[in-house]
Amino acid sequence: MMGTEDIALWLANDAPHDTLEALFGAFCREIVRSGTPVWRASLGLEVLHPEVSGWQHVWTDESVSVHGADRATAPTSPSYMSSPTRIVDESGRPFRHRLASPCPDMPLMEELRQQGATDYVMYPLPFLDQTRTAVISFATRDAHGFDAAALERLEVWARLLSPYLERRVLRRIAIDLLDTYVGPRTGQRILEGRVDRGAVEMIEAAVWFADLRGFTLLSEQALIPEVLAHLNAWFGIIGEVVEAHGGEVLKFIGDAVLAIFPTSGGRAMACGKALAAAQEFCRRTDAENALRRASGTPALVHGLALHVGEVAYGNVGAPHRLDFTVIGPTVNRASRLLDLAKSLDRPVLVSHAVAREVTQPLVDLGQHKLRDVEKPQRVFTLAGQGTVGSY
Repeated sequence: MMGTEDIALWLANDAPHDTLEALFGAFCREIVRSGTPVWRASLGLEVLHPEVSGWQHVWTDESVSVHGADRATAPTSPSYMSSPTRIVDESGRPFRHRLASPCPDMPLMEELRQQGATDYVMYPLPFLDQTRTAVISFATRDAHGFDAAALERLEVWARLLSPYLERRVLRRIAIDLLDTYVGPRTGQRILEGRVDRGAVEMIEAAVWFADLRGFTLLSEQALIPEVLAHLNAWFGIIGEVVEAHGGEVLKFIGDAVLAIFPTSGGRAMACGKALAAAQEFCRRTDAENALRRASGTPALVHGLALHVGEVAYGNVGAPHRLDFTVIGPTVNRASRLLDLAKSLDRPVLVSHAVAREVTQPLVDLGQHKLRDVEKPQRVFTLAGQGTVGSY
């Protein structure tokens, strides 16, 4: 029978560490191969993600299934409140339950019993960070359940597996936080080590600059919860639309949004995606405003500017507080276009540089002076779009 030293050496030298699923599945197979009568095993690992509370990995019959838990409801859900996980979270101690009789107060135990399980044990994993759920459980169909020697082995082996799991969880948390706060492309660059202040790369991108009209007045007149709900509704539409069309939101600046569509697939493709995103954004906002008018909620009135060109993409800021962003004349002109959109009372303005790359029909608004730009610039708007005041 495989001993503690054997499993430790296997984890260090032979276990597959490419994915958590592969590691957990292989670990469970090694347990069974050692002669320990495990029929089902489960991992409960909490992460830091705005939508997902954590992941449950369930091994049975030589396969691993993965299930996510919704962050908004996970801590108070009936499945958690009546689960062994809650008991282990609160006590910090192992939980064992013989499945010889019905378990009406614990649906999971009853489900496993009806599937033929006879014994169940859950151990807290000794992660360095004890503030989040980290548990592993084992169930058996052996008629005699787990004997004392099997329980001792499972607890020790779980402790040996723990640091490898925590390493995976910490990486998942780092990736999720970077994706959430700076975006996936930028987050990947940061993980790759591009953290030197002033280090930038020159890339070409279509730049999306948008802001929310009337936000200052709303902030003065409305309660903070209403203001936040207003902002989040608008930001939510932008985030979904930009991501769906292959762009990335770089930052939220008060009531404004800066996003980019890199031209890695060609300038025409990037401009087409940015324009399609703008058109969908306008449709989505119009639909949202129809509901808002019906309920007496303030409308989401916006300005949006599109431009394309070379930008410096990288780190700027203080030595201990960096911002990964884009800067340069292209970004400045997009910002000035946004100012012009407000003075012209237009919801969307498109630069000539973008207009000549796309096939969609646009309305030519002629030459206009942009602040701090030497020559007047030709600007366009979307066909079928009236002024902001007409909405």
